[in-house]
Parts: sequence; structure tokens; C-alpha cells
Amino acid sequence: MTNEVYRVTWPTKSKDNTRTVLVRVYGEGVELFFNRDEEIRTFECMSIHGHGPRLLGQFSDGRVEEFIYAKTLSAADLRDPEISALIAAKLKEFHKLDMPGSKNVVLWGRMRNWLRKAKSLCNLEHVKEFWLEKLEKEISILEKELSQDNQEIAFCHNDLQYGNIMIDEETRSITFIDYEYSSYNPIAYDIANHFCEMVADYHTDTPHILDYNKYPGLEERQKFVREYLSSAGHEPTDAEVKQLTINVEKYTLANHLFWGLWGIISAYVNNIDFDYMEYARQRLQQYWLKKPKILDVSVDSLYETNDSAAELKISFPLL
Repeated sequence: MTNEVYRVTWPTKSKDNTRTVLVRVYGEGVELFFNRDEEIRTFECMSIHGHGPRLLGQFSDGRVEEFIYAKTLSAADLRDPEISALIAAKLKEFHKLDMPGSKNVVLWGRMRNWLRKAKSLCNLEHVKEFWLEKLEKEISILEKELSQDNQEIAFCHNDLQYGNIMIDEETRSITFIDYEYSSYNPIAYDIANHFCEMVADYHTDTPHILDYNKYPGLEERQKFVREYLSSAGHEPTDAEVKQLTINVEKYTLANHLFWGLWGIISAYVNNIDFDYMEYARQRLQQYWLKKPKILDVSVDSLYETNDSAAELKISFPLL
């Protein structure tokens, strides 16, 4: 939903063979979300580690990559138990990568930066509708509630939707692609992102519509977490599985804020045929809907102001 990608094939001198590459054209406004030079360095480092395609060339608005002969997953594939277990194991492997640069958590600073950009882009109507003036406090609340001294920090993909996961149908090996948002973050945030993406299907007539009835239930989430933890050769205890599952659920809130802000900014800077504003609206609705239950606080006590639950319902109708 950010880039346009093309498969380019041409004949070689040998009449029986062809050459294929992937050409990626960067979307408009992407420089607002991440540093392209850093993303290229990550891409090259991932290639060196054997975790992704090779970089073959660059041009002003995009690049040429090695074409991977593998199947891109569908929305339904994420719910296949075998494939889900393979993704969990690959994610654990991904989180073990030792990438160059700072190992500090990027999530909170990036969200604050995006909030400033959203405020600068939005008209007054959208500032009020999305409660942008309140989100700085929400980010601080989440950072305080979710940050733990013993939480595991690792290099995270941060955008593990089905379109960024490929499978070799012969070897069953999994490859993660598109590292534009990758950075060091809590592993619980990365797993939470993957769970949140299970409600999306970007290959429908309404790709921006999210179906939260498809959000994985507790049993499915625990199974993924157990596969993730056990893939390193250590059989996790029930307590370990339970604790990580709880932490993951808390980090879904950070995911909703993160991608809600992304949607708002994208609506102003990206011309791709996708209803970014409605996407943002759904993500932020989920944030306000789930926060009281997940953090065990009442809606009326979220702020020391006169904002009422009724006012909240006007802004976010799903409540």
C-alpha cells in the first residue's frame, strides 16, 4: 500500500531462458515515514544474512531487486496451522538478527514524530475527528504501561502482513520481504502486528475494510506464541506462553495507534487507490474500543477532563 512493484522479464541470449527481476517504484510521501538510506542499508544487510532478495540496482524513485521464485501468501494462508507455525519459527529466527546501528526501541519516538506530521497535514475537521490533540498523552500512557525492564527487544519486521511473507512451495521455507518499517522494538509488538494483520484482506473490492471478527482467538494466539518460543529448541512453560500472550495483546494498542497515524498521513500524501482515511478511522476505533479492557481502565477515567463517553461515541461510531 506504499509502493508499486513490477515483475520484469526479458529473453537472454539463450532462446530457452529468460531473466526476471522485480522493479520497485517508491510511493509518494514515503520519506515521511522512514529514512530511505537506512532502509536500503537494512535491505542490503538482510540480503547478506540470507534473509531476502539481493539489491541489483537503484534509480531516483525506486530500485531493482532479485526476483524470488516463491508464493506470496494470501490472507487465508495466515490462518493455515502449518503455515502459521512456519511463520512463528521464521519470526523467532528474524528476531535473532544482530543488525548494525542503535539497538534502542524506535516505536515511541516514531509515533510521536508521525503525530506531529499528522497534525501539520490535517485540516481542523480531521484533527477533531481523530482526537489528535489527545494522542500525545495516549502515546505516553502506552509507553509507561507497556515498557517493562525485562521485555525482550530485538530487530523487528514491524509490518508482517500477508503480502510481506513468501513461501517456497517445495521446501516450505518462509521469507519475509519489505523492511521499510523494520527496526529494534519489543518482540511482543512485532507479534501483535502480525495478529492485527489477520483481520485484513487487501485483495478485495474494499481493501481498506478490516474485519475484526477474524482477529485470532486466545487459543490461536497462544499456539502461535508457543510455536515461536519453542522454535529455538526450548520448550516453554505455560507461564511463559501466557505472559508473552498477554504482552502481545497489550501491544495491539500500540499497533492501532501506529497504523492509525500512518493512515492519516498517507491520506494526505499518497495517491494510491486505497481509502487511507477510513483505514485510519477503523484502527483508531479499535484503539479506543479495546483500551479499557486491555489496560483495565474505564473510558470515563481516561482523561482528567470533561470529555464524556457520549462524545467518544460521536467521534468513533463503533463504540
